[in-house]
Amino acid sequence: MCIPGCRYRIIESLKLEKTIKTIKVSQAAAELQQYCMQNACKDALLVGVPAGSNPFREPRSCALL
Repeated sequence: MCIPGCRYRIIESLKLEKTIKTIKVSQAAAELQQYCMQNACKDALLVGVPAGSNPFREPRSCALL
């Protein structure tokens, strides 16, 4: 059995879930695909990172040594 505080939290959670707008999975997938296609040119994994701005490049040795 649920104690009264537990029931209150469940009821509040159900009220919150009732207000959430839902969409069909097919619509969400289409929107996600469209977003990915629009932003593919900005994706470093797809287009690469210019050598000059790559923060993960191998460190160079000291030029003075």
